[in-house]
Amino acid sequence: MRRVCALLLLAALGCGPGRPKFAGMAEGFSTPESVMYDAELDMFFVSNINGAPNVKDNNGFISMVNPFGRVVTLSFITGGQGFVMLDAPKGMTIVGDTLWVTDIDALRAFNKRTGEPIASLDFTVFSAQFLNDIAAGPDGALYVTDTGIKIAPEGTTHPGPDRVFRVAPDRTITVALEGDTLGRPNGIAWDARNSRFLVVSFGKPTILGWKPGDAAPAVVATGPGGYDGIAFMDGRRALVSSWADSSLYLLEADGSLREYLSGLPSPADIGYDTKRDRVAVPLFSKNRVEIWETP
Repeated sequence: MRRVCALLLLAALGCGPGRPKFAGMAEGFSTPESVMYDAELDMFFVSNINGAPNVKDNNGFISMVNPFGRVVTLSFITGGQGFVMLDAPKGMTIVGDTLWVTDIDALRAFNKRTGEPIASLDFTVFSAQFLNDIAAGPDGALYVTDTGIKIAPEGTTHPGPDRVFRVAPDRTITVALEGDTLGRPNGIAWDARNSRFLVVSFGKPTILGWKPGDAAPAVVATGPGGYDGIAFMDGRRALVSSWADSSLYLLEADGSLREYLSGLPSPADIGYDTKRDRVAVPLFSKNRVEIWETP
């Protein structure tokens, strides 16, 4: 009987999630902040701040990297070239053929195939401080986090407020959510299974769930904090990056949170290759992107 129990325990352990395996690395970036995977093109887009995160210097750029870590085009979209305005690009999302990119107090749109600029939405009327990540909702709107901070050589301040903006399909901008509960909101992702957004806090140890229309978010999980990016692996589980301990965390469907991969200095806004089950992690201060298999 003991032998049977031992075998069952080993079998159960063997069925659990395996350890991530290193699958590739891309280098040569300039402060890579975000990675977005596009299944149609089978390509990663990488946003490069290329300077200070709050400075309007029009020298930010977007790179294209293949799923195995080869840089296909380092400067696919570049601020100051042609009609492109791009200061310090951060979070990205793709809707159809349009690549949307947050950029301090503006939202830029580009053709994902050609890199041609499509639109630029101005958030200065809202005194936006640090537009960070972006996700598309099921209502056709875009939802954008404002971390509310300013980063300067003398240090980081928080003039605030912490907010989530909604950009309607007609490009009307409104404040969807605001308050200190957001805790310097950073990454955002749509959780289709629970009909809500997940928002990770950089300034608090919280991962929040928020359904559009609700007055306030609810705490889904707590952990080390310093959260930056969030990306769903499937319809149930998500990966979250944390600067607090240089790690990726696995957020299970039941809200449990556990360390999944460590030793990742300054892990920013991650992207997920849904075809190969691989996560791409931009290392903000190391100017590289690491790709890991997630068995």
